[in-house]
Amino acid sequence: MAAAPPVAASPRGPVAPPAGRRAHARARVSRTGASGGGGFLAKAAAVTAGLTAAGAVLGLLRDQIMAGYFGAGAGTDAFLVAWTVPEFASTLLIEDAMALILVPAFSRALARRSAGLSDDPVRALVRGTLPRIVLALGVAAVVLIVAAPLLVAALAPGLPDPALAVDCTRLTGTCVLSFALVGYCSAALRAHGRFLPPAAIYVAYNVGIIGTVLVLRGPWGVRSAAAGVAVGGVLMVLVQAPALLRELRTPQRQMPAAPAAGGGSGEGRILVLGLIAPVVAFSLCRQSQTLIERFLAAPLPSGAISHLNYAQKVAQMPMILSLMLCTVSFPVVARALAAGDPEAARRRVERDLLLAAVVVLVGSSTVIAAAPRIVELLFERGEFTGADTSATAAVMRVYALGLLGQTMVGALVRCYFSAARPLWYPAAAMAAGLATTAAAGVPGAHHWGAVGIAAANALGITLTAVLLLRGAHRQAVPIHVGRLGEGLLRLATASAWATGAGWLCQLAIGSAVLAVAVAGLVVVGVFLLFIACAAKAPEIPPLPRSAFRRTSHARRHRAAPSAAEAAPVEAAPVGGDVPLDHGRR
Repeated sequence: MAAAPPVAASPRGPVAPPAGRRAHARARVSRTGASGGGGFLAKAAAVTAGLTAAGAVLGLLRDQIMAGYFGAGAGTDAFLVAWTVPEFASTLLIEDAMALILVPAFSRALARRSAGLSDDPVRALVRGTLPRIVLALGVAAVVLIVAAPLLVAALAPGLPDPALAVDCTRLTGTCVLSFALVGYCSAALRAHGRFLPPAAIYVAYNVGIIGTVLVLRGPWGVRSAAAGVAVGGVLMVLVQAPALLRELRTPQRQMPAAPAAGGGSGEGRILVLGLIAPVVAFSLCRQSQTLIERFLAAPLPSGAISHLNYAQKVAQMPMILSLMLCTVSFPVVARALAAGDPEAARRRVERDLLLAAVVVLVGSSTVIAAAPRIVELLFERGEFTGADTSATAAVMRVYALGLLGQTMVGALVRCYFSAARPLWYPAAAMAAGLATTAAAGVPGAHHWGAVGIAAANALGITLTAVLLLRGAHRQAVPIHVGRLGEGLLRLATASAWATGAGWLCQLAIGSAVLAVAVAGLVVVGVFLLFIACAAKAPEIPPLPRSAFRRTSHARRHRAAPSAAEAAPVEAAPVGGDVPLDHGRR
């Protein structure tokens, strides 16, 4: 590494270099992480992937424990109606809305901090937003707990045991406040370039649920799982809070006050309804698919909601892993856009979309090819019978048809919310998909039960993905829609061939473990062979090279800061993306 240039005098006065090993480490992180350096992005992706996999494994273990202890009957259906609350809150407060709103807000505050303001903009942002969020979501949690009977009646009319569902809903309702704190901490830490604590939240969450079920299942029954949701939410906060407090306590470099356009009062605009409404509307519409499923499945025979839940949890694992790279690279895309380099952002997004498609298609092909054996291996024990295995596997195969659409929606929406002001188009596209799910779900549930509901879900989310892809070329990240669509179509064709081969190869194998392993290996082999031999196969960069590759903005920044980066940063509207802090962390 070349020697650092000497520190030159600046109009703001000399800045003392950070002292100590910890300060040196923070400075090194700011030089690599803030610029989207290859090593930083690769490490962040590796950490996120490892902890995501650990959380997914614990989630499967949680579902196995619940299937073994409680089966797929009326009691489990009652709990899963209450489970709608943490599912909804997780999407709105952790995964989508909170992150899409707060990551840009903290990025702006970090950029203004490096501009040399006397009052730390990051701490000002926390003071201006965190108390309001806690108050608003605390009141919402209390209202939800009090109104639990009305909520259960609205979500699942005709449920066999509504009283049990009400008890569970009151326990899970506490997660509205805890998940809000989790989402706030996650967004702040990711903006600071800290990925380890946010990646560990679902490990803590599932540990809390599993431990509570093991301890309280005797006296409380299925209510122990609902209590585990409350315990898990607290553990998620505790995993992140120390890291965020350390970031907020980090002494700011003392500089003379410098004027900054917009002032600090702009940070409070994060709660302005007109700015966050498009993001919230999209997240609400996306998660409302689960509400429609539970509503349509409630009148069906006991166990239908449970079959939908178990099938969805397993089928969505490839999607969760595929979106991991998009989550890590979102700040990198934001910095490239803020630096005026949409071409670098486009290349990054297109690579991420193709890589995510490869992961999710290989996973969905394996799920479709060996669904009964997967369910048998994971759940068929205790109260979970062979009939439950057959019903869950049928639903899981249909769910898997919509996984590519689910992944594309999760990845493409980041392009839309990278604009200077959040756009309404994603919410409109998601609403169209939701209407399609509801319209197709009514006759589907009537004629085919839970399988018809899963088919309606796949149809609706695929329509949303097509609409988002069609409109992506006009957004802040100008994706080449035709070329990307052709690549996705060829990958889907490879997936279809791989699915057939995997299904045929596992038919004659008796052991469930061996059958799943053979199906997975055959799917991967046929998929890669088809891509290698097909004419005009999409160009998919290897994951290591994609992870380590820096954007042109990053390479320029490491050589020398641009004039735009050296100048004071104006306060941007919420939803705009600005460079992360290039100074001390």
